[in-house]
Amino acid sequence: MSAEPRRDRSREEFGDLRQGTMQGGVFRTIRAILLTLCRLLIGLKIEGLDNIPKTGGVLIVGNHLHNADPVLIAIACTRPIHYMGKRELFEVPVLRRIIRFGGTFPIDRGHPDRWAIRRSEETLRQGIALGMFPEGTRSKSGALKEALPGAGLIGLRANAPILPVAVIGTERLPFNGKRPPIGRKAGIRGARVVFGEPFTLPREIDGKRLSAAEASVFMMRKIAALLPPDYRGVYAEETQAAQVNAEYAQP
Repeated sequence: MSAEPRRDRSREEFGDLRQGTMQGGVFRTIRAILLTLCRLLIGLKIEGLDNIPKTGGVLIVGNHLHNADPVLIAIACTRPIHYMGKRELFEVPVLRRIIRFGGTFPIDRGHPDRWAIRRSEETLRQGIALGMFPEGTRSKSGALKEALPGAGLIGLRANAPILPVAVIGTERLPFNGKRPPIGRKAGIRGARVVFGEPFTLPREIDGKRLSAAEASVFMMRKIAALLPPDYRGVYAEETQAAQVNAEYAQP
């Protein structure tokens, strides 16, 4: 089956994904209010806003430290983001209405969810920003852990630009489920959201076709480069090596 019939079927299945979600003036008003509150309450700082594509589908990928990370990234971003959310969140009626208004859609964790994959692809196809956390769950240590292949699979199938984002400092915030706040990291105050430069996944590396797992690793390296060294976790050594090589390559 060619790409066009698949797109038509997908559009028929999901309809207009912007309908019933925050858009336009409503989004800008809510964002302005929440952004003011976050700056006052947690000292939220935002960097790299100029890196956010103004239009078109874009896959936004970031590290995950706290339950509030999706909300803080959404508040920091200048355009609406639709997220995958664990299906359990949709079992609470009031919360379900709120997160659906924000564009979140359910995913069954623990096994491949083909519906969620199709929904993700259609989100990007309709020119909407899609937010994902390649690690799958929050980091217990505050540092990056191994990524799952899901984000890489979506990135390869959709072939959309990818925007890396780093969240710093939220591991110290309270109300993180059963996980207590992690101790203060030297030299960091408040919470920061840093948007990096958009990139596209290579189809091949060294003549070998990129797998979903390798694509997720590629994304994590981009995220790690935006983070302070003690947040980079399992990607610390290769990120440091890449930065050193880049410095030597400069004329």
